[in-house]
Amino acid sequence: MTDLPAVVRHDGLPDRVTIYEVGARDGLQNEKTAIDTGVKADLITRLLEAGLSPVEATSFVHPKWVPQLADAKELMNELVDRLGDRARELPVLVPNEKGLDRALELGLRHIAVFGSATETFANKNLNQSFDGQWAMFEPTMTRAKDAGMTVRGYLSMCFGDPWEGQVEIARVVEAGKRLLDLGADELSLGDTIGVATAGHVKALIAAFAEEGVATDRLALHFHDTYGQALANTLAGLQCGVTTFDASAGGLGGCPYAKSATGNLATEDLLWMLDGLGIEHGVDLDAVADTSRWLADHLGRPSPSAVVRALRS
Repeated sequence: MTDLPAVVRHDGLPDRVTIYEVGARDGLQNEKTAIDTGVKADLITRLLEAGLSPVEATSFVHPKWVPQLADAKELMNELVDRLGDRARELPVLVPNEKGLDRALELGLRHIAVFGSATETFANKNLNQSFDGQWAMFEPTMTRAKDAGMTVRGYLSMCFGDPWEGQVEIARVVEAGKRLLDLGADELSLGDTIGVATAGHVKALIAAFAEEGVATDRLALHFHDTYGQALANTLAGLQCGVTTFDASAGGLGGCPYAKSATGNLATEDLLWMLDGLGIEHGVDLDAVADTSRWLADHLGRPSPSAVVRALRS
């Protein structure tokens, strides 16, 4: 049994948060060595058993662009065999209407789309202009909502872009509101290359609030490139955000932004939340065990500081 941190509550923080687990999709998508579909299904099953929910399963993207996720249909079929109807509750990323068609065929109920706050990344990641991406998303999101699905909107490059530099807050708010206006139930603000700092996080959330976007519509997605992911998470908590994306073992990156390193590790987030007395419903030991198991499959140590500490 893991020794837990001392619990010291702080006024003004949420009582409970949701951890949106992205390890099986965002965590694995940049891996060069092919990972067996059964291992992916084992990973998702273990994460669910640890209490994580939602767990994003995969992406229905063309295999040319993300070869690691080429087995998306096979994976979801295997999960349905294992988990029954519960597997259809797992969210998946869809890039366009073709991806949505695949999700609908399998009876899935939750999708996500992936937009960009900058022109260059929209071109490199979506083969669209900044303005053109909305025309691509609109029919996908409209059809999904008409089918009774929930839609999550990811917005990348919210703090900095490797080609364009610092991204104006007003530009991020504009892009985020366009995703929400198209029907996104939740907007995940991504620090794709990990350059955000706590003050920047607070300023961005305040800017959304000024435009009438409540914090319960927002999620935060941090990468730990400069070691700021937990500090930025605390800043988000202080602003009232209650949904945070994280990846078991700290895996992750972006195929189209080479400076993007691993996501905020789920275990590191859990340790901080435990110390703050914030409920989350997740078994830290079980997640850490899963990350060690996955690291063995990948042939390298887990990037998570907590996983490393618990192993020592």
